Amino acid sequence: MTVDAIGLLHEPVRRAVYEYVAAQPGPVGRDAVAEAVGVGRTLAAFHLDKLAGGGLLTVSFARRPGRTGRPAKLYRRAPGEVAVSVPPRQYRLLAGALAEALEETGADATAYAAAHRRGRTQPVVGDLVDHLDGLGYEPVTDDSCVRLRNCPFGTVAEEFPPLVCGMNLALIRGMLDGGGMAESRAELDPQPNGCCVRIALVAAARS
Repeated sequence: MTVDAIGLLHEPVRRAVYEYVAAQPGPVGRDAVAEAVGVGRTLAAFHLDKLAGGGLLTVSFARRPGRTGRPAKLYRRAPGEVAVSVPPRQYRLLAGALAEALEETGADATAYAAAHRRGRTQPVVGDLVDHLDGLGYEPVTDDSCVRLRNCPFGTVAEEFPPLVCGMNLALIRGMLDGGGMAESRAELDPQPNGCCVRIALVAAARS
């Protein structure tokens, strides 16, 4: 199923449909997808249903404000992750075991220090948003901060949230420090969806 799901993205229009839906903060309907991608509503619905059938999108139904009749079919990115490695690897299993050992031994501070050091080996060079996007955080920016729509460590973070979120914060702070961007403050700010870290910007860092 994992290989089949990734194979669904090989078709260019379907990949564009997926990328558009994945970039949206909430569920979207076929009309919005069709307009954004530049295809007809029927073709958009076809690709959306293919992606949903492959487990890449989830489906919900809601009536549009001010309208009556049948609820609209809406799509959003599925919460799980899809990965393929040949031969198979089980990094998640080992990461979970290491996280459990750190919690049991009370070595959180040591883990945070190691994450900060590792972050400094991945310093922010050039644009902060581009750097974070390349690492899978899916950053979005407003006037005062960068929020991260995706946690690259999501499955382990769900099992060990305090430890992994703390390490993630230390990792990002290391990236900022290593890139000479210590004035941009990374802080914990958990949200219902996305990463637990936000980065408060200052004018010098945004320019």
